[in-house]
Formats: sequence, C-alpha cells, structure tokens
Amino acid sequence: MDEVTAVHVAVRDALADLSGRSGPVLVACSGGPDSLTLAAVTLTTARAHGFRAGAVVIDHGWSAPASAAGAQAAGQCRALGLDPVRLTRVDAGGPGGPEAAARVARYQALEAVAAELGACAVLLGHTLDDQAETVLLGLGRGSGARSLAGMPAVRGVFRRPFLGLRREVVARAGAVLGLHPWHDPANDDPAYTRVRVRRLSGELEGALGPGVVEALARSAQMLREDADALDALAGQLLEQALTGAHEVAVGPLREALPALRRRALLGLALRAGCPGGALGHRHALALERLVVTGRGRADLPGAVVAQVTTSGRGPRLSLHGRIVAG
Repeated sequence: MDEVTAVHVAVRDALADLSGRSGPVLVACSGGPDSLTLAAVTLTTARAHGFRAGAVVIDHGWSAPASAAGAQAAGQCRALGLDPVRLTRVDAGGPGGPEAAARVARYQALEAVAAELGACAVLLGHTLDDQAETVLLGLGRGSGARSLAGMPAVRGVFRRPFLGLRREVVARAGAVLGLHPWHDPANDDPAYTRVRVRRLSGELEGALGPGVVEALARSAQMLREDADALDALAGQLLEQALTGAHEVAVGPLREALPALRRRALLGLALRAGCPGGALGHRHALALERLVVTGRGRADLPGAVVAQVTTSGRGPRLSLHGRIVAG
C-alpha cells in the first residue's frame, strides 16, 4: 500500500462509525507535516462520505514566529477548503512546565470549540512514532500501566487516525499531495523533553535494529487492554465497598489484590473531588496504608482529607473536603 492510500484508509476507518452525524469533523492543525496531511485527507474523505470538515488551529502565544505560523496554518486550511476554520489563542502559562501547561490549554481549547460547533469528532495527527515516544516518557517517569499504555485511538471527542502509521509515511504522503508544512524549530530543541526522547527513539532503533517503534506501540496496546481490565475490576470492587457517596468499608478492600485495591482507592479519591492530574502512586499508597492499618488520615490533592473511622459497622474510610478555619 502506498503512502497516500495508507493515510486515506486510516482516516476513512477512523470516521466509519460517524455516518449520519450532523456536526462537522474538526482537525487540530498546527501546520506541521502530520496535521496538515491529516487536514487535507480528512477534507477529501469528508466530501466522499457526506461529512463537513473544519479545522482548529491553536496559537500558544509563545513567540511572534509561532503565532505567524498558526495564522499561516489557518490560511492553508481555508485554502484547502475546510470550513469552518478557527484560530484560537490560549494561555499556556499554567502549572507543570511549558509542555504540560500547553497540552492542558490546547485540549481545553479544542474541547471548547468542538462543543461550540457541535463537532462529532476532533482529529489529532499523532503517529506511531508519537505513541512510542509517549511510552518512553512513561518509562522514564516510573509510571504505571495506564500511562505506559500511551495514547488511545479514541477518547471522547478525540480521534487519532494516524496512530498506526509511521511519521515518515505521513510526511511522504503530504509531499505527494503537494502540501507545504511548517517545520517548528521547537521540534529540534533539546530543551524540550519530547525532543530528547525522540532522539532516544532513533538511537534505540540504531542499537536494537528496526521495529523498536512498532514494538513499543504494540506494548502500549497490550498494556492498555490490561489496564482497561484492571480498571473494570477495580470499579466493581469500589461499588461493592461503597457505604456512602465518598465512604467505603475497609474489609472488602483489605481482602482485594493490591493492584485492584489501589485502583479502587484512586477511583474513590476522584469521586471525592481530587483532580485526576494531581493524583499519583504515592497517594494510592497513602490510602492503602489507612486501609491496611485501619487508622490515621491522609491529605490528598484538591484539599481532600481521607480518614478512617470505626463504628459498630466496622472501620470505614471516608473522604471529605478539608475544613479551613476562617
């Protein structure tokens, strides 16, 4: 299969279940090789299958050249024939470092535009190489199976048609289609973690031979299936242990396997209002310690307190908002 056919088949398959939807399909386009190719191919696919195709370009406001590139990307999308095309400026100065802050701001903006326009899907240009790099980032951070599972092909309104294609395949397809993408100099700046990981991925292929990227992505898929199964079992455990909105009986959790117990406890923390992005393994261990010992308290993200209490019904773990003296 040649490159152009491969990208068309990938987009067609990603949109196959959306037939009959009234809202547009939006492409998140930076003007780079992956997203510009995605925009062009999505337009062709949309016209062939009765969809409307538009685009959203996010301007992070990092520099005048980057903002100019965003405006150029929006112009390219309009020239291709996508409609509507939104150029949205975001504040990427939030907590967690520039990469993490930009990612949060970008996804929030994409969700907002999708909701405003009633979009049935937002397509992202991540490739197989991006998936492998995400797995390597997770390994470097000591993350669990959910993080090592990488990026899903579908999550909510977001879809990643190119997740099974190598970056070079997508780039060659764009060249054949006569596209002129923007090459972000930040993609070559080793100050960014993902750039260093991208180089590492290439070095691994040189050291271990071809197929490393595919193997990492395959591992991510298997870990995602395992994580989905464990999360489902943990959800059942949590439902069995619940004695109130944010309270659980300690007994069933003590009897459970650690992997299920910790997942169930993190699920309880999310229910109680802890922000998901701030919860980590150390919080799961702190909650587990309360369950195993049957006493104590722990402070959790989002001003949530976990505490074990004992009554005639046996020990209970309850989570509630921290009371601040006024």
